[in-house]
Amino acid sequence: MIVGIFIFLAVIVGILILAALWGVGIYNGLVGLRQAVKNAWAQIDVQLKRRHDLIPNLVNTVKGYAKHESETLERVIAARARATSATTPADQIKAEGELSSSISRLLAVSEAYPDLKANTNFTALQGELTSTEDRIAFSRQTYNDAVTKLNTGIQTFPAVLIAGMLGFKEEPFFETPAAEKDAPQVQF
Repeated sequence: MIVGIFIFLAVIVGILILAALWGVGIYNGLVGLRQAVKNAWAQIDVQLKRRHDLIPNLVNTVKGYAKHESETLERVIAARARATSATTPADQIKAEGELSSSISRLLAVSEAYPDLKANTNFTALQGELTSTEDRIAFSRQTYNDAVTKLNTGIQTFPAVLIAGMLGFKEEPFFETPAAEKDAPQVQF
């Protein structure tokens, strides 16, 4: 009878140990996925800072040629301010979408000024901005891949049973702003 109790207790302890190991494995996997998302966001943040640093120079260059385009310039400056002051990824994603849209409008305005388009400083800044936008797009893809893995990890069985209790939550995707999804209209 005592041997039976010991066997029963050993089985219970074994099951508890396996359950604990299972929980630790899921937790560690989700922590790794969350860290990948944070790292990917940090890479985006580096590129966004670079873009934020380029914008004042671009605005000042355009300002000299397009004095009566002050509304467009003010929108870019205001959008940059919102983007640099956003605190959460979700807020920053929204603010960056607005900034991308206002930059597109600024570059469209520049098309009306041949002297501006010929300015080497403007051309260099526009090239740097294009390069930065490409880097942001690549970083955004890497971030979205990491978010997909984390969100899938949180939503799949068996992690879904404990992810919420452990404080894991889904992260937002860094989606392309609506203004960038529309194909530009070319007229001859």
